[in-house]
Amino acid sequence: MNAARIESYKAHEKWKMENNKSKDHDITEVVAQQSAANPSENGIVVINHSKSHPPFSVLWATVLFCAEFICASVLSSTYRKSDDVVWMGLTITFILVPSVLTQLTLTFVHRDLGRDRPFVLFMHLLQMGPIIRCIEALVVYCSTGKNEEPYVTISRKVKLKHGRGLGPAFECEIGHSERKLAIHRNAFKRTAVIQAFLGSTPQLTLQLYTTIQEKYVLPTRLALMIISMISITYGALVCSVLAIQIKYDDYKVRMKPTAYLCMILWRGLEIATRITTLVLFSTALRFWVVLVGLINLFVFFFQPWVEFWVRKASLPENIEKNFSKLGTTVVLCMVTFLYACINISCWSAVQLDLADHDLVDKQLRWRSLAVYYTLRFMENVTLIVLWYYFKSDFYEYICTPLLVVQLIVCYSLAVIFMLIFHQFCHPCRRLFHYNVEDCLRCACCWKKKQSQLPEDLAPDPLKHASPDHLIDRETDIVDDIMEAA
Repeated sequence: MNAARIESYKAHEKWKMENNKSKDHDITEVVAQQSAANPSENGIVVINHSKSHPPFSVLWATVLFCAEFICASVLSSTYRKSDDVVWMGLTITFILVPSVLTQLTLTFVHRDLGRDRPFVLFMHLLQMGPIIRCIEALVVYCSTGKNEEPYVTISRKVKLKHGRGLGPAFECEIGHSERKLAIHRNAFKRTAVIQAFLGSTPQLTLQLYTTIQEKYVLPTRLALMIISMISITYGALVCSVLAIQIKYDDYKVRMKPTAYLCMILWRGLEIATRITTLVLFSTALRFWVVLVGLINLFVFFFQPWVEFWVRKASLPENIEKNFSKLGTTVVLCMVTFLYACINISCWSAVQLDLADHDLVDKQLRWRSLAVYYTLRFMENVTLIVLWYYFKSDFYEYICTPLLVVQLIVCYSLAVIFMLIFHQFCHPCRRLFHYNVEDCLRCACCWKKKQSQLPEDLAPDPLKHASPDHLIDRETDIVDDIMEAA
């Protein structure tokens, strides 16, 4: 941010207020129009205030949290009446653990421990923190714009349309109310991911396993499984959208409804197939599924740390001003654990970089994506085939070969929808140096030339890419339709 330009802008606006007192209500519109017509010297267009959007993500996350908590509580009461102590204990555990983590996350993000807010802290102790936070967000949104507020920061974005930039970058003043809403949205995005992969995923796995073992479906259990599935899918969508926003932070990222639909199909099929495969495998080989889960957890947990140690990097600074090196290490371990839990169920959409301040590798690595889905597909096929050969007599009235084929086809469809999303629906697909089509074409050309030429004379297909083509790919972007989550 150019400090001299901001001071000049403030002095200019003060002069306008002194010389146009009778037209105070038109200042915002006049400055915005003049700024759009006459960019400043450094090529920045200034807009007085950004537009506030309703906190739908906050409301939706709160509804999912409350619905799952209530439904799981009712189901635990049912288990208690039928003396199913094990199912009741596990159900309560998968209610309380993510709920406590959610309260801690909201308290940490809003820094409540250093503020005099006893009622809010009491609501968090009652596990009702998301409700009071949702009410706060709605109150802040309803009061936005009623009183003039000085801005607290400036957001600079590049707005693109049809792959071409619409002039220079835009700077929007962020007021106190807008900043509070942004904090609420970011906090609930974190809690949605925690709730999805530390609570809803084990809860759905448990209830599906219980249904198969008891050979009947309770209405409350079915409702809980549906809510948990919706929660997991929403958490995966949040992960994908956050990954896009982090990687393309300089751009005003917007997504089409078709992109959301493609992501829902991709994530829904991927998660449903994965959980069903693990549950079926656990019904046939109960103890081996624990080994499979632990191997997945350890691999994804230690993978970022191994890369960190191999590069001999140092811990990032300023993750939190009050944290020591020990506190930073604990936070990184918790983030890595959440990252591992996400990858057990579905693709996390990011690669962790523990040496970076944002903790995210902002480059889209097609090789990592291909390796993940290839190994996951092979693992799912292996587990479902082992279940087919070691299944119990309970499945004798079910066409098990058809079920095996359906699971394999559904996961294949999830991969296809993932490729379609990156090729056609990704909001920043024009910024990719290479897309799915280019990678497949390069792979096919490489194989063809390898079969015709000696290995030491085989050309690199990436060296023949046109510079103009790469520039176009870096500047094009799809049309802006809908604000990202």
